[in-house]
Amino acid sequence: MLYPELFKQLEAVRWDMDKDIPWASFDASKLTDEQAQTIKMNAITEWSALPATEMFLRDNKDDSDFSAFMSIWFFEEQKHALVLMEYLKHFRPELAPTEEELHEVRFEFEPAPPLETLMLHFCGEIRLNHWYRCASEWHTEPVIKQIYTQLSQDEARHGGAYLRYMKRAINKFGNEAKAAFTKVGVLMASARRTSQALHPTNLHVNKTLFPRDTVQSRLPNPEWLEHWLDTQIKFDAAWEGKVVDRILHNMSLLMNQNFKTVQELNRYRKELSREMAVSAMPDTKPQAV
Repeated sequence: MLYPELFKQLEAVRWDMDKDIPWASFDASKLTDEQAQTIKMNAITEWSALPATEMFLRDNKDDSDFSAFMSIWFFEEQKHALVLMEYLKHFRPELAPTEEELHEVRFEFEPAPPLETLMLHFCGEIRLNHWYRCASEWHTEPVIKQIYTQLSQDEARHGGAYLRYMKRAINKFGNEAKAAFTKVGVLMASARRTSQALHPTNLHVNKTLFPRDTVQSRLPNPEWLEHWLDTQIKFDAAWEGKVVDRILHNMSLLMNQNFKTVQELNRYRKELSREMAVSAMPDTKPQAV
């Protein structure tokens, strides 16, 4: 099992909200209302780890090891929401999310293939790590800069934990896992070709609730994410390139290949699909009488 080792590793580097956040360094002159509004939206978005955890536990009932790891992931993700809310309660109390606003992003995700979901969230952790690093650079107030740095480091560690479970899945399921991971990898590394940010919180997950079946669509300002990325923190092509590079690097390690571009990953995905199709064909050799 991976859970006991991951528990020890993440426990050893866990930060303390009181001791490790420099609350006394707050500089009111360096926090704008615009910046504070974005903190509120990120706090609510982080709260959506609640329905995501419910999804993971439901769809991984046969995997107690991974389900146990959810106790760590859920705790740390809800802690992210909490520290952002505490920041607002301290310094912009009028913008602290209400319980109703938080509850609005708790809705049921439809069942999905566990392997594809695992890869989707692995890529989501990579992307969020870079979003938060970029946000830390954009902010000017020292306390929130440190908070976003802490959050970005947590997301990177979560990605590393997901990667461990992906390696385990390949050892267990072989090409089935590789096919699922490369399929989602091609999608998540192709954000430059899409009109929206590719992250689990921005994908449709319940057709009966469409169009309000993404986390972002249920925020007080559903258009916030694109504005935050494009206009405020300016998550540009250079930052996006870093995300793609990390996805390709990790896919290369997982598949024992060397993917330099999304196109190379996609070619490998197609070759894998052909191999699996051939393997699935019935044996047509004549039988001996």
